[in-house]
Formats: sequence, structure tokens, C-alpha cells
Amino acid sequence: MNEAFLQVIRSRRVTRNMTDQPVAREQLEKILEAARWAPVAGNQRSNRLVAIQSTETIKLLKMFAPGMYQYPQALILICIDENVVNENGFPATDMSPFIDVGAVMQTILLSAHAIGLGAGPVTSFSKEAVRVILNLPRHLHPVMFICIGYASSPSESQLPMRPRKKITWRDLVDWERFE
Repeated sequence: MNEAFLQVIRSRRVTRNMTDQPVAREQLEKILEAARWAPVAGNQRSNRLVAIQSTETIKLLKMFAPGMYQYPQALILICIDENVVNENGFPATDMSPFIDVGAVMQTILLSAHAIGLGAGPVTSFSKEAVRVILNLPRHLHPVMFICIGYASSPSESQLPMRPRKKITWRDLVDWERFE
């Protein structure tokens, strides 16, 4: 495995404080291109992305997103496309579309970090307000925002976080089966 790639994984953090420096459309397009390569169940592509750079739209969305602590310069909304889910026969209990959201999220977070941007996911928002603000068609279900921007310097105040205990991969893994 490439050490530079592993370093991108190890050094990526959820960015909660962002500067007001604009994100270039070309950078956002690089992230979106990377997201297109995220692994998805059965290559069904049940996710749809909405890229948002309008300052006014971001401010409006932020009013209905209590979990959006950041002041992002761009947002990517990950939606599940109900038409694709239905066309491909996903049963109602199938979690594949939601697992795909996670794969797309991680791809976006890593690609943003790899090109020098900060990013952080947000899931607490009014789905109906987002639907109205963005004029989403009924078949698109908003699931998660990814906030994109330049990370503030570490010397600036950070949001309080729970104290963390250092963990290793061994703390998270059990081998074979449980006794």
C-alpha cells in the first residue's frame, strides 16, 4: 500500500472551523469526480449529489441545519434516488443505498483532504426545508451534507470535543468468532 495514500487517511479530520476563503469550482469538481468512483452496491448508483456554492443558499440551508457548526464555502448534498432504488428492485429493508451514502461520504472527505480542503459531514437538518430550498424532486431523499472549505488554523478556537482515549486497530477488531 502506498505510504502517501495511508498518510492522507491518517491525517484526515472532520473540519469544524472553516475560513471564508472561497472554494474554486475546479476544486469542487475534482471532489465530485472522485465521488463518482466510490464503491456502490451492484453498481446501481442510487445516490445523487447536489453541489452548492451560493453563499445565500448556504446561509439559508444553515438556518435549518442545527448540526452545521461550520461556515462552509461549498456544500455537497448526498441524496438517495428513490427511482433508481425502485428500478433496481432494492427491497424496502435493504440498507445498500445508505451504505453507499457512507462510501460516497468517505470518498468526498478523503478527496477534499487530499487537495488541501477541510470537510465535515452533517446529518442533522430539516429534510423538508432542504427539499423546499433546493426544489428537490420528490424522488430524491436528502441524507447528508458534506461541508467543504479551508480549515481554520489550529490556533483558532475549536469546538469542544469529548476527551479521547488513544485507540489502535486492535481495540476495534475481534478475530474469527466470539466465544
